[in-house]
Amino acid sequence: MNLLSFSIFLGFITGTAIGFAPLLKSYLQRTALDAEKKKVVVIGNGMVGQRFMENFLKLDKNKECILSTFCEEPRAAYNRVRLTSYFETRDPSSLTMTSEFNEEGRTAWYDENNVELLLNDKAVSIDTKAKKVVGASGKEIDYDIAVMATGSYPFVPPIPGKQRPGVFVYRTIEDLEAMLAYAKENNVKSAAVIGGGLLGLEAAKAAKDMGLKSHVIEFAPILMCRQIDQGGHDALVGKIEEMGLEVHCDARTESFVGQDGTTDDESMSPVSALRFSNEGWDDLPVEMVIVSCGIKPRDELASECGTIDVGPRGGILVDNNLRTSEESVYAIGEIAVHNNFVYGLIAPGYVMADIAAKCAASDLGIINDDDIPEFTGADLSTKLKLLGCDVASFGVNQPKPEDEDVSEMVWNDPLSGIYRKLIFNKAGTKLRGGILVGDASDYATLHKLAVTDTETLPENPGTLLTPPTSRGGVVEEETVSTDPAAQICSCNDVSRGEIVSAIADLGVDGATYPAVKKCTKAGSGCGGCEPQVKAILAETLEGMGGSLSNHLCEHFPYSRPELMALIRTDPDPSSVDSFEKILKKYGGGDGCEVCKPAVASMLASLVNGIILDDGRDALQDTNDRSLANMQRGGSYSVVPRVPGGELTPDQLIALGETAKKYGLYSKITGGQRVDLFGAAKYELPDIWEDLGKAGFESGHAYGKALRTVKSCVGSTWCRYGVQDSVSFAVRVENRYKGIRAPHKMKSGVSGCVRECAEAQAKDFGMIATENGYNLYVGGNGGANPVHAELLAADIDEDTVLKYLDRYLMYYILTADRLERTAPWQQRLPSGKNGGGPIEHLKEVIIEDSLGICDELDRRMQYLVDTYHDEWAEVVNDPVKRAKFQQFANSDQNIKKDDMIEFVDIRGQKRPADWAKDGEAQTNWQAPDEDVFANSEKNWITVGKVSDFAPNVGTPILYSDTQLAIFNNAQRGEWYCTQNMCPHKQAFVLSQGIIGDAAGVAKVACPLHKKTFDLADGTEIGEGDLKLITFPVQIEGDDVKVELPAEAEVDAILGTNGLRVTKSECIDISGDALKVPTRKSSSNLRERSTALKATSQGQKQTDK
Repeated sequence: MNLLSFSIFLGFITGTAIGFAPLLKSYLQRTALDAEKKKVVVIGNGMVGQRFMENFLKLDKNKECILSTFCEEPRAAYNRVRLTSYFETRDPSSLTMTSEFNEEGRTAWYDENNVELLLNDKAVSIDTKAKKVVGASGKEIDYDIAVMATGSYPFVPPIPGKQRPGVFVYRTIEDLEAMLAYAKENNVKSAAVIGGGLLGLEAAKAAKDMGLKSHVIEFAPILMCRQIDQGGHDALVGKIEEMGLEVHCDARTESFVGQDGTTDDESMSPVSALRFSNEGWDDLPVEMVIVSCGIKPRDELASECGTIDVGPRGGILVDNNLRTSEESVYAIGEIAVHNNFVYGLIAPGYVMADIAAKCAASDLGIINDDDIPEFTGADLSTKLKLLGCDVASFGVNQPKPEDEDVSEMVWNDPLSGIYRKLIFNKAGTKLRGGILVGDASDYATLHKLAVTDTETLPENPGTLLTPPTSRGGVVEEETVSTDPAAQICSCNDVSRGEIVSAIADLGVDGATYPAVKKCTKAGSGCGGCEPQVKAILAETLEGMGGSLSNHLCEHFPYSRPELMALIRTDPDPSSVDSFEKILKKYGGGDGCEVCKPAVASMLASLVNGIILDDGRDALQDTNDRSLANMQRGGSYSVVPRVPGGELTPDQLIALGETAKKYGLYSKITGGQRVDLFGAAKYELPDIWEDLGKAGFESGHAYGKALRTVKSCVGSTWCRYGVQDSVSFAVRVENRYKGIRAPHKMKSGVSGCVRECAEAQAKDFGMIATENGYNLYVGGNGGANPVHAELLAADIDEDTVLKYLDRYLMYYILTADRLERTAPWQQRLPSGKNGGGPIEHLKEVIIEDSLGICDELDRRMQYLVDTYHDEWAEVVNDPVKRAKFQQFANSDQNIKKDDMIEFVDIRGQKRPADWAKDGEAQTNWQAPDEDVFANSEKNWITVGKVSDFAPNVGTPILYSDTQLAIFNNAQRGEWYCTQNMCPHKQAFVLSQGIIGDAAGVAKVACPLHKKTFDLADGTEIGEGDLKLITFPVQIEGDDVKVELPAEAEVDAILGTNGLRVTKSECIDISGDALKVPTRKSSSNLRERSTALKATSQGQKQTDK
C-alpha cells in the first residue's frame, strides 16, 4: 500500500479527515517533485552496476535524479571476485558491497541513498523509443538514462550430459550452496572442474574447500594460457598437485557419463565420470562436475530490443564514452565490447563505471561536460593467490612473434616452485612486463616499473629477477610507495593519496581498516592490496599521533603475544599469577568477555592451576566455567576422553547406562568418541561421578585445548599398517591432554600412507612409515581446510614428541587470541634460505636457531607433570561441586524440558529448533518500558553474601521466575536482572562473563555474546534488546532484591510462560513433552495489568 492509499484508508477507518489532508498534501508534493527529477535505470546489480550507482550519486550532489536498479538475484550486489571465501563464513554479508544483508537480501545502503532496488526482478525488455524498461514482475520504469550492466553468464560447452544432476556452474552464492547441498546429499568425494583459467582454478579451490578430491580439466596445453607461459604453468601445476589436486591439460572432454552409463543429452542419471576423445585416455570417475571455462556476455536484452548494436561474438558495442548505438543507453562491465574486446576483470569494469557515471551526469546536465574522460582500454595486469600460490602477470607478458624489441630473463627453481620471467627492451633500459609464479611479493614494484615512464631501472636490472625469498637475509614486506599518485588498489583504482586523505578525514579514533575500506573501496575487490592498505594506515596514524591497534581489548594495550611475553618474563612471577594482578600491572578497567578468557588461558598454559579455584572461574568462558559445552536451550554436552578412540566393552556399557539414566542424546563424534547431549548443569557432577567409576576422564571438549588424537587400527589389526598407530595415539593424547592453548587442537595418527586417520588435516599429525613417522604440522579441517606441512620425516616416537613439545609451546607462547595453528603458522617469517614458514619452524624447533628450545621443553614438561582431571577435582570436592547447584536460594530444580520443548528424533530427544531472528520467541520485549513501575514492591532476602561468588553471575528462583544476581566485587556493586536472554529466550545470562565497556558495567550472554548494561538492562552496541532489572541492597550478610509480588513477576518472566516451543518440529513418536503454551504479549500485558489492579485494590483496603 503506497502513502496515498494508506492516507485514504486512514481517513475512512477513523471517520475523520484529521491527518488525511496533511498526508495527502505531502504525498502530492513529493510526487510532483519526483516527476521533475531525471530517471536513471541500472539494469543489473552486480559489482560494476553497483559501482556506477555509487559514482553517480557522488556527482548528483543536489539529488536531481532518481536511481532504480533491477537485480534478478535474491540479494543485492556482492563481491563475486572473492566468492570462494564464502566457504570461510557461509555468511553472504561477508561478501556484501555495501552493508549487512537483512533476511530479504537487502542492505541499508539503498534506503539511505534513495535507490529503488528491484530484488528478484530480472529486466525482460527495453523499449529505447519509449525509454522504458520492463521487469519480469511486470514493473515498468521510464528512464532518461539506462545503463546495461547485465554482466555475463558461464559458458557451458555443448558437451553431451551437461543436463545431468551433479553438473554445476560457478558464478553465484546460490551455485555454491547448490554444490554444497548436492555433495552432502550424495556423499560426493570427487569433482572435476572444466576449465583451467582464472575462473576454473577458483572453482577448483571451491571444490577443494568442500573437501573433495579435485581434478582440473583444461583443453589448452597449459593452465591460464592468457596470463602465463609453459614455465609458469609447470611451477603452478607443481604447487597445485602438492595440495592433492590433479591437473589434466590437452584434455578433450567428449561427454559427461551418467550412473546408468548413458552419454546423451536427455538422460537425467547423475554424473559419474568424464569421457575423453584423447587416444588412450580412460574415463575419469567423478561425482560432480563444475563448468568454469569462460564467460559469454548477457546481451539478450539488447539483441531482442533490435535498436542496440551487438557484436558478432556477443556483447554490446560501445564507444570511448561507453555509449551504445542508442545515445541514452550505456553498457559497462563484461557486457560491453570495446574495440572488439570484452574485459573480464573487475578493475576495467570499475574504470568503465566511473567514466559512464561522468558521461551520464554530463548528459543530464548535472556536471559540466568539460574534460569528460574516455575509455581507451585498461591495464590487464593482475596479481592473484590461486590455491595458495602467488600468480601474477603484468605489462607485455607474452610478446607477439613479430615484436623484436624483446630481451627476456628467466628464473626457474623447480625445487621451491618459483618461476619468474621478466621482459625488457633490447637496450635493457625499460622493463616491459613479466610473469611471476610462486613468489610475487615484489609485484607492486615490478608493475610500476613496467607500466609507468617515470620509474628508472636499477643499474643492474638483473637483480630484479631474483625472488625476494631467495635474496638472503630476512624477507621484509614490500615497501609501499610514498608517491600520493601511486595506485594501491588496482581493482578500484585507489591511490595512496586517496587512502591518506580518507584516514585524515576519519581521524585517529575513527580510522580503522574496515572504515578506510568502506570510504575508499581499497581492499574491497580481490583483497590483494590489504597488506599495503594496512601499512599505509599504520604509517599515517603514527604520523597523526595514533597507531593501528592490535590491542587485546580496551583493557589491555597489548596483543595476546605481547601480554603473554610480559607475563612469562616478569621478574616477579607472584605479581602476575592472577587476573586482578595482571590487570593492575598491565591494564585497566574491569576486564571483559575478551580479555578475561584470554588471560585465563595464559595462566593455564603457564601456571596450570585448577581453573575453578581462586576466582579463576570468573574468567572462564561459559563452557570452561561449566566444564561442558553449552548447547541450544541452555543444556550441556558431556564428552569423556577416549584416547586414540580405544574403548573397552565395559566403558561402552557405562556410557549407554549413563545416557539412559539421565535421558541424554547420544552421538559418535568425528574425533572417535561419544557425545552425550542434553544434560542440565546441576546434573553434571552426578553424571561425571558415574563416568569416573568406569575410568573416564574429562575430554576437554569445552576448552581451547587438545580435543582428540584420532587413529586407525594400524599394524595391530590392519594388513597395510606399518606401525602401531593406536598405541602411539594413546601415548600422544595422554601426554597433551588438558593443555590449554589459544585455540582448540586436534591430532591424528595414521598407521600407513593410506591416511585413514586424516592426520594431514589436523593441527599436528603423524603418518607411519617403515622407519618411524612423518610429522606434519599446521593443518585443520572445518570451513577453511588447510593441509598440514611436513616438519620431519622418518623419526621415532620419542623424537616426534620432542618436536611436538616445542612446536605446541612455541604456538602457545606466540599465537594470537583464538588463532588456530594453521593461520599462526602461515604468518610466521620465512626460513633464512627461503622455503616459507615451515623452514622457519624447522630452524627454531630442530636447529634451535632462537636458542629457546630448553625453555620450550621445560615449560611443556611442567604442563605434563601438573595434569589434573578437572571433573575428578569437582566430583571429589564438595565446594567445587556446589558451584553446579542450579539456584543459590533453592534446592528446587527447573528441568530442561520446562525451558525448551524437546522432541523425539529417531528414538532420542533433542531440543526444538530456535525460531529465526524476528520471529515469535526471539528478541523478546517486556510489554511496557517499565512494566513494574506501578507495582507494590518489597525487599526480598534471596541469600547470604557468601552464596554469591565474586565477579560472576548466580541464578536465583523467585516463584517460577529465574533471576540472575551479579556480585561485581571489583566495583563493590551488586545487580539483579532477568536470567533469560531476550535474544533467544534462553535462561543463561547468569553464566555470562561480567566486565565493563568504557566504564559501563556489563554482562555478555554466553550464547551469542550480546552484551547488556547491568544497571539499566539496555543492550550495548547497535541492538535494541533490553533486560528487566531490579534493585539490590546488602543488609549485614543478607542479599536483598526489591521485587513485586510473585504472581506479577511470573506473569512477565515466569519460566513456564517463556518456554520455547516450535510446532514445526517433527514429533516422530508423538511423545514430545507437553506443558501449557506460553502466553502471548497481549495476554501478558492484560494479566500484568489485572495483577497490578488487584495489588492496588488490596493496598487501598489495607489503608
